[in-house]
Amino acid sequence: MRAADSADSSATMNDGDLLAVAREVFRIESESIAVLADRLDGSFAETVRRIVATTGRVVVSGIGKSGLVARKIASTMSSTGTPALFMHPVEGAHGDVGVLIRGDLLILVSRSGESQELDTLMPAVRRLEIPVVALTGEPRSTLARKANLVLDVSVREEACPHDLSPTSSSSAAMAMGDALAMALLQLRGFDAEDFALLHPGGALGRRLLLRVEDVMVTEEDELPAVSSQATLAEAMREIAHKRGTVPVVSDDRVVIGVITAGDLTRFAAVHSDYLERPVEEAMNRDPKTLETGSQATDALEMMEAHGVMAVPVVDRDGRLRGIVHLHDLLRGGVR
Repeated sequence: MRAADSADSSATMNDGDLLAVAREVFRIESESIAVLADRLDGSFAETVRRIVATTGRVVVSGIGKSGLVARKIASTMSSTGTPALFMHPVEGAHGDVGVLIRGDLLILVSRSGESQELDTLMPAVRRLEIPVVALTGEPRSTLARKANLVLDVSVREEACPHDLSPTSSSSAAMAMGDALAMALLQLRGFDAEDFALLHPGGALGRRLLLRVEDVMVTEEDELPAVSSQATLAEAMREIAHKRGTVPVVSDDRVVIGVITAGDLTRFAAVHSDYLERPVEEAMNRDPKTLETGSQATDALEMMEAHGVMAVPVVDRDGRLRGIVHLHDLLRGGVR
């Protein structure tokens, strides 16, 4: 488009016109994806089962916009439990095809199915006896004929008004890749914790991998604890110096209660001699606790549900092993 034509166009299009363009793109692309569901057949299920049975990796390749889609498919699979990588077909033809090994499965993405760059890979692929899945918009193309399995991602029209720029076709191909990845995820039984293991640096990874042991106070001089026979004066010193929540323990360190500044204040309001009274008279006898190995998110949910600022952490026998505070959880990135 010439600069003058561009200026004329911008002058004649108001905000409503621009919104109409966007809505039309959404309509065309969403319809292009929706029809894929009716077109699915046994090739999809066979592809998923072949991938699961693969002893190597899934290698995904494509050129141009299809190459970008191929990168995304490989990335999504890798992050959801299916080892996958992207191979650029041009680099593959000049040596990178050496990344392919027996046991791999190759997914080739091409709107036209007539990409010379992809076709160049075929001799090496045949020699290694690597199965090929064609993800193409032309089920009768050269690529489709040479593939073992074909996934039809053809579209009626592109969202481009000139029907040239890959838009609907790219969206359809990417949606098919997502469908494969999600089917693989469920067939493998890949769960949220598995996902977190592959994303340890992300927010989800921190939430699902962080345990109470990672953030709880354990040092003897920082971990509060008093006997049930201790006086409330002794408990007050622990409350003042060790952040307000003090587990009450038996002789063998089993947690039998907790006492907080609030418990102490309520007891003092009705007992003038409260400082000399034993802790067991003022303590909460039904404390909330967490076992070692619990997720840090469990601690946060318990605190929010019961309005407490700290929770004792115990072993399977109920013995005190630490205490986790709300501020430590938030500082550790738990939300």
